[in-house]
Amino acid sequence: MGAVERITEWLRRHPELSYRVTTGAVTVDPPTAGGFGVSLVESANGWVVSFDGWHEHFTTEKEALACFAFGLSDRCRLRVSYRGSFPYRWTVEKRTTEGWREDSTTGLLFFPFWRQFRVEYRQNAVISDGEFRVVTDRGGT
Repeated sequence: MGAVERITEWLRRHPELSYRVTTGAVTVDPPTAGGFGVSLVESANGWVVSFDGWHEHFTTEKEALACFAFGLSDRCRLRVSYRGSFPYRWTVEKRTTEGWREDSTTGLLFFPFWRQFRVEYRQNAVISDGEFRVVTDRGGT
């Protein structure tokens, strides 16, 4: 069973979530107005997980599944930087015992830098710690 099938199986138990499945990809829509979309695409070259404009490539399914589940957990939030109404930088932050810590950033090279800067924080908080293992566990492998 591939990553998309594993995620789809888990999503069937969550009718409150809106999602789309296409060949080799699954996307979960933001569960609230303050959330963000989470998607996984699998190909012969590996897996790509995206949180709105942020994305990361993975060489193992286990890492990709863990990242996907992390994006739906309360341990993750997305800091979106804007210039005016134009989003140009997405930073994944991880909750630690000391507070939120920056993890990874994806940004655009060209953006309207002259417009006013602002930041929005988005979070999904759909998955609890116990359920996190259900999505990421490969049945002991």
